[in-house]
Amino acid sequence: MSSKGTSQSGYLEVLARNPGFRRLFAGQLISQAGDWFNTVAIFTLLLSLSGSGQSLAFVLILKLIPSFFLGPLAGVAADRYNRKTIMMSADIMRGFTVLGLLLVRRPDQIWIVYLLTTLEVTLATFFEPAKSAAIPGLVGRGDLVPANTLSSATWSVTLALGAAMGGAVTDLFGRNTAFVIDAISFFLSAMFIVGIRIPGPERLAQAALRRRRLRDSSGLTDIIEGAQYLRSHLRVLALLLVKPGWGIGGGVLLLLTIFGKNVFPLGRDGSASIGLLYAARGLGALAGPMLARSIGGSSTASLNKGIAIAFFQAALFYLLFATAPSLWIAALLVMGAHAGGSIQWVYSTTLLQMAVPNRFLGRVFALDNTFLTLAMSLSTYLTGWGLDHGIGPRALAAALGAIFVLPGIGWCIHLRHLSVFEQGRIDEPGAEVEAAEAPPPPS
Repeated sequence: MSSKGTSQSGYLEVLARNPGFRRLFAGQLISQAGDWFNTVAIFTLLLSLSGSGQSLAFVLILKLIPSFFLGPLAGVAADRYNRKTIMMSADIMRGFTVLGLLLVRRPDQIWIVYLLTTLEVTLATFFEPAKSAAIPGLVGRGDLVPANTLSSATWSVTLALGAAMGGAVTDLFGRNTAFVIDAISFFLSAMFIVGIRIPGPERLAQAALRRRRLRDSSGLTDIIEGAQYLRSHLRVLALLLVKPGWGIGGGVLLLLTIFGKNVFPLGRDGSASIGLLYAARGLGALAGPMLARSIGGSSTASLNKGIAIAFFQAALFYLLFATAPSLWIAALLVMGAHAGGSIQWVYSTTLLQMAVPNRFLGRVFALDNTFLTLAMSLSTYLTGWGLDHGIGPRALAAALGAIFVLPGIGWCIHLRHLSVFEQGRIDEPGAEVEAAEAPPPPS
């Protein structure tokens, strides 16, 4: 049986006593590494075929828009249907989708990149809320902070290694090799997930649930029910604004590519320097939550305070990044900025899992991703527009760094208004009881 021990559970112990989470962790480690092979390859492909900063912005926006439009439906699916089946199906279909990028060879075929990117992200839109909603059923409540830190670490480590290796593989063997590796990684991830037993949301008796599905095949009733839940739980709604707060400065991710290609070029089409900057992003994202947890602990008060500090940390390091004199100093500053970004990501995710009952988790996390993608899309588009209209990458980096101060101030005001530090909790009255009623994790 999964432990419901202290919040200071060690990372290895969490993996050892939660076999389902261990398999999910391993599958994500593989597939997300492949994702970063794919990302570096797509960036260099677009730069070589179009040479336009706006084309990079467009593909980044396409990586975000499906989540905005399909997020609510994906959340309903995660709360209605088998979460393991959703994740496996998404992985298998993404593997075949990535192989389609092998067809792109000429500038007039760039539309294929846009089409396949949209399809891949559409599938990911269904995968992510199912994964986030599944984690509380795979580990005990006391293991949520380290489990989410490890889940973030899979993204961080694979970004660091995958981006660096993806840049090297793309430079040495070409983009097609990177695309094939990414496709294989999705198939391997599905193989790990197939062995997991994921408890479903305990919402209604099965007969009543079948009748409800017949009456509401569109999922509209579920969406309305989720909206009513958020309206009566304003602190949960406030947590849903944390990741979008990061997203309003999300154009910095486009600038990493531009800095690697034009400011600090290294390797074919800047592939090596792009890979290094993205690897630095991953290393920072890996270290941030682990260091913050060892210093500040895992109480809800510490998690809330950590979110505020993280925004100001990201702002400071990106302001310094704008003046970086060399690639290596730029990489170190990117590490510092994304350590902050990862802290707010992990902490807001954990606080949501603590506060939200299992039957609403899929819809809440889908909305969480929807708000993020809206903010990221706008920030990325404006950054690409600025690049194509003569604003230098260093000036844009400074502006986006300053923007991170705004959500930091907003979160501090929110905490002061609700006196969260004194209360030591974020959930609405009754949320703790509802969460406790969820079935225990499997043995």
